[in-house]
Amino acid sequence: MQNQLIFNRQLIQKYDTAGPRYTSYPTALEINDSFTQADFIKHAALSNKGGGPLSLYFHLPFCDTVCFYCGCNKIITKNRAHTAPYLANLYKELALKAACIDTSRPVTQLHWGGGTPTFISKQQMQELMQKTREHFHLTDDADISIEIDPREASAETIVLLRELGFNRISLGIQDFDPFVQKAVNRIQSEAETLAIIHAARQQQFRSISVDLIYGLPLQTLSSFNTTLDKIIAADPDRISLFNYAHLPELFKSQRQINREQLPSAEQKLSILQLSIIKLTAAGYRYIGMDHFAKPDDELSQAQLQNRLHRNFQGYATHAECDLLGFGISAIGQVGDAYAQNVKTLQEYDALLQQNKLPLMRGLQLTAEDKLRRWIITRLICDFELDTQQVATLSGQPFNTQFAEENSALKAMAKEGLIEIQQHRLRVTAQGRLLVRNICMIFDQYRQSSPQQAFSKTI
Repeated sequence: MQNQLIFNRQLIQKYDTAGPRYTSYPTALEINDSFTQADFIKHAALSNKGGGPLSLYFHLPFCDTVCFYCGCNKIITKNRAHTAPYLANLYKELALKAACIDTSRPVTQLHWGGGTPTFISKQQMQELMQKTREHFHLTDDADISIEIDPREASAETIVLLRELGFNRISLGIQDFDPFVQKAVNRIQSEAETLAIIHAARQQQFRSISVDLIYGLPLQTLSSFNTTLDKIIAADPDRISLFNYAHLPELFKSQRQINREQLPSAEQKLSILQLSIIKLTAAGYRYIGMDHFAKPDDELSQAQLQNRLHRNFQGYATHAECDLLGFGISAIGQVGDAYAQNVKTLQEYDALLQQNKLPLMRGLQLTAEDKLRRWIITRLICDFELDTQQVATLSGQPFNTQFAEENSALKAMAKEGLIEIQQHRLRVTAQGRLLVRNICMIFDQYRQSSPQQAFSKTI
């Protein structure tokens, strides 16, 4: 697949609307509280019959300080003592879910997210990984990744993580500009960030990824250009460039951001355009959504071989994994069902003290859900869709199955976002930035979902 990307400002402005990121389909909004512990156990048993690989996600929610832009489920505290009871409950959840799963199934992916995973002590990190390995079988070549806040890590931390088996690292940077950092309450020096990247290289981590955000207060084209230059010089393997979604009605911490300091929609587009030009000129491939990777990175290679996948953590190279989520608000997929944990420490503790799975809600997917999920996944990962394969999966011609969607597809084809071929839909170079809008055509739940729950597609 050619790595082409055309920035068409007129089309981007026309399709400037909110929409899902499709880390799942149906989206998390459709998950409901009628899903029970018995449902989870049933789907786990059905999944065990398939014997496929597993992916594990651990949510470690604690942070020392609040970043005003953050929309994650986090707990802001300087009291490290809060981690001990949380981890004790996490170990109970590990045991309860391991009892539902055939633990001979290989774990090919593991991720610690947050919050700030390195908020816990070095001894607790060792213990958590030990408990995980007691219950599950991590393969020798598993992707074991962690999100790092460079302010909460050191070269010694990176050495320990490598010893524990971590081989991928993701660093939150967002912006190097000191005025922007102050406006979002994340003061993070360039030196401490580069020190962590250097340490990860010394320890031979497989992949180093950095996160940037465009659209933060006080950002300008010039200031972000400087940040991009510094990032390109640091030479990470992957770069995630996220669009800041200002949703203070949903995320309390965002109310501390001065709305008047936010760049205009035009300024944001200019920053995005500049970022695309500079990153692709520096040799990064546009993977999709907000991800860039070096040509030899596994994400790039997986995309070229049409085996890129997407799950609740974003783009992934391991398809067909059941995803088990641990910790408050963690979400996963077992067989044909999604399941999410309760969101507060109190609820989490209360259920685990009763030896109950800490589930809040879930969803059993229908055959129609699974078909549309496959379509959306292939579009968002491959930028093309084999409509003949869709017909084989559904048992009826594509144009018959998706007669209502055809008019919208034709309208997008007329504007040059997609090409409709005999047995294939292809997203064009100027349609790739709008792939979320294209996927929304196949979203049966789109009309009933509140628009304010999603970020803008660009």
